[in-house]
Amino acid sequence: MELRANNVSKLRDGYFDVLILGGGINGAVSAASLAAKGVKVALVDRGDFAGSTSSNSSNLAWGGIKYLENHEYFLVDKLCRSRNHLMRSYPSTVKEIRFLTTIQKGFRFPPFIVYLGTILYWIIGRFATRAPKYLSPAGLSKRDGVIDTALAAGGFEYSDCYLYDNDARFVFNFIRSSLNYGCIAANYVESMGSERRGGLWHTQLQDKLSGETFEVRSRVLINACGPYVDAHNDLTGQDTEHRHLFSKGIHLIVDRISETHRILTFFASDGRLFFVIPMGPKTCIGTTDTQESSPEVEVTAADRQFVLDNVNAVLKLERPLTPDDVIAERCGVRPLALKGREGVADWVKLSRKHAIDTNSDDQHLSIFGGKLTDCLNVGDEVSDIVAKMGVAVPFPAKRWYGEPSNSVKEEFMHQAMLMGLDDLTDASSSEPLTQRLWRRYGRSALEMLEMIREDPTSAELLIENAEYLRCEIEHAARREMITKLEDFLRRRSKISLVVRRDDIINAPGLKEACEILFGDEADAKLQEYIAATA
Repeated sequence: MELRANNVSKLRDGYFDVLILGGGINGAVSAASLAAKGVKVALVDRGDFAGSTSSNSSNLAWGGIKYLENHEYFLVDKLCRSRNHLMRSYPSTVKEIRFLTTIQKGFRFPPFIVYLGTILYWIIGRFATRAPKYLSPAGLSKRDGVIDTALAAGGFEYSDCYLYDNDARFVFNFIRSSLNYGCIAANYVESMGSERRGGLWHTQLQDKLSGETFEVRSRVLINACGPYVDAHNDLTGQDTEHRHLFSKGIHLIVDRISETHRILTFFASDGRLFFVIPMGPKTCIGTTDTQESSPEVEVTAADRQFVLDNVNAVLKLERPLTPDDVIAERCGVRPLALKGREGVADWVKLSRKHAIDTNSDDQHLSIFGGKLTDCLNVGDEVSDIVAKMGVAVPFPAKRWYGEPSNSVKEEFMHQAMLMGLDDLTDASSSEPLTQRLWRRYGRSALEMLEMIREDPTSAELLIENAEYLRCEIEHAARREMITKLEDFLRRRSKISLVVRRDDIINAPGLKEACEILFGDEADAKLQEYIAATA
């Protein structure tokens, strides 16, 4: 908690070149890009970082194959280039994975026609992934016997990308990067509104933990509030070209369905894409696509049953999945950028492309829509716009993203090998410790080696099946601004997505984890979590 307290103190009555509102993917990459280039930046979020849309995605970093049906070829080209850029920049995190798609009899296109679309997609993607393959129903069964091919007309296999860790972890690493370059960021700090006076933005902020209010001044104000962009623009009187429509998506996490490491893809009963996604020892199923009038959404019984009915209809399971099989649920809205103030007749055709509306006179930016795949472009665009507004950008060519250099990785791997780190991997883990620590922490993984050398118990798991070591929790306590227990269990990690709530609460090591994270407030924070998740 000390890091957050220090940053709130630095925010109080401070001045910054840029104040960013919102710590989702758009705000996180904006902060990382600007801070690395030498701009004096502050970022606040009224909840936890990546607490809304950015922690409820499908964990996919894909090039938008579904947009081919609407002939949005330029968008697909842009997203494929962005996906390839992410793969090159984050080779340990953004990985190629095969999609195994089944086309049922009576679908609106024959399987071979859809397969030709994957060939076009592969070409647009500049052959950065493995080539697609057409498959008969027998070929589908051979690749994964859990697929029910009784009504299948055929299918195909193609490649795209996914995040090895969860989406919120990926977003937070941009926040962490911005902190390394001097950004002052704090979670649970809400903007109560902003006014433009004397050539500066005066923003009233409230610390949601203490209730204290204070003012921050900035030359530029960036509204990256995700699904709440329109609401904050109403507070500041900003009239924008775009606005948001909302689509609700849910995912259910169950015990592992398939032993093959592929994403199984179908078209749900409403005609939309439907995924069965591997998540370590678990499987993530979804998603729905329901138009909503508000960003405040929750999983309904009908949502849950829709997902279960669809997965039971397309897979051969020992027994049908029921609500009792659900370990955890994800629910979030996709903010869809709509140009103009009129309604849209066919909202499901709206893409996730982003739009940045700029008011140069007021030095205000509003970021609408967006996909994780395109996040690096958003960071670069924001930096360019801020520079054009006259804010000094001392290091405009500074590379602000990507994994540490190969020399740092080689040093980590060498030290890890000499100390036999992989021999300490817990039997419940699906991945060697060297790979996992490097992917999650990069350069900071070297600090963990030192902690383990000094105290071998630092390599022990505190929560069974959670794949998080004592040293990782100690690192999180110091550097990851864990304010509530859910911040760690749900967003810095994916523990609460793959371990049942009761198993987490009853884990012998949970109390020790709370003591590491919160010190004297450990019991209160644990009870807060229990009450919030009841």
